[in-house]
Amino acid sequence: MDAQQPERKTLSATEVGALAHLYRGEVYRSTVWRTRLDTTTNWAVVTLGIALSIAFSSPDASPVPLILVGVLIVFFLMLEARRYRYFNVWRARARWMETHFFAPMLHDGDVHLEEGWQQTLAEDYWRPRYHVSLIVATGRRVRRNYFWILLIQTLAYAGKLMVHPTPIENLDQLFLRADIGPVPGELVVACGVLYCITWAGFSLWSWLGDRRKAGHGPRFSSMG
Repeated sequence: MDAQQPERKTLSATEVGALAHLYRGEVYRSTVWRTRLDTTTNWAVVTLGIALSIAFSSPDASPVPLILVGVLIVFFLMLEARRYRYFNVWRARARWMETHFFAPMLHDGDVHLEEGWQQTLAEDYWRPRYHVSLIVATGRRVRRNYFWILLIQTLAYAGKLMVHPTPIENLDQLFLRADIGPVPGELVVACGVLYCITWAGFSLWSWLGDRRKAGHGPRFSSMG
């Protein structure tokens, strides 16, 4: 059986400099991908704004644009969740170096290589992988950005049905206004409720997962 290699206890000045440059590169990449996240959010906001303008342009305007814009919002959300998974890789690496290299060096004047954090970082470079699933990434984006977009879309649609062209007098009138061609209003409203519950479920799933991970992970862990 091969003998285990002795664990490293020190870094040379060249290696410390290289690690600092590596950290700077990871921060740059995470910043670039963070900007891409903002871009998709802006697209969702703009398209929702256009749908609101069309739907509320007159009392007789159709509420259908507020439903159709949901397709675009979902597309942008899934695109943003995919981008978030990439962003999270670079962010996690940078944060890992902050908590295991820079923070101990600033606090104790020691890099603490005996904790073996550099092996974890090296493994992440040798075998790169996503640190969060698509479901978790989607839930995080809903919680942090798309909750408000989806809330405005839902309230706007409900408000449009209730006040235009005149205030509703009963629930049957609400369902009648929700009709889309041959599709009955009851089915449209039911799909809308399912739409909201689905994204709430994604958000709750990721929130519970993050809490569970924070509760069972090591104190200074930050990968993912």
